[in-house]
Amino acid sequence: MSTAKVVEKVDPREIRRKLGMNQQQFWSKIGVTQSGGSRYESGRNMPKPVRELLRLVHVEQIDIQRCKREDFEVAEYLKAEDPELFKTLRKAARNKLKKPA
Repeated sequence: MSTAKVVEKVDPREIRRKLGMNQQQFWSKIGVTQSGGSRYESGRNMPKPVRELLRLVHVEQIDIQRCKREDFEVAEYLKAEDPELFKTLRKAARNKLKKPA
């Protein structure tokens, strides 16, 4: 049995085009220069942190400028101290986001 890692294929050019953004708009939201983003779109290997930022910002539509370290600290604390409450709250939040306003 192979132990090779399965790398999720991310096509940033396709995501950017679907969003109707130019390279400057798209890449600047995650702190990458237009020229750097162009290289990734041309096939250069994208580091995992950049790939994850791309996913969070452009796929999950998370405004990372509004996220604060304390938000993550609270979530991690709750997950460690009361995992059942964390799961319940996460499920409730997801359900609320799915319901139309």
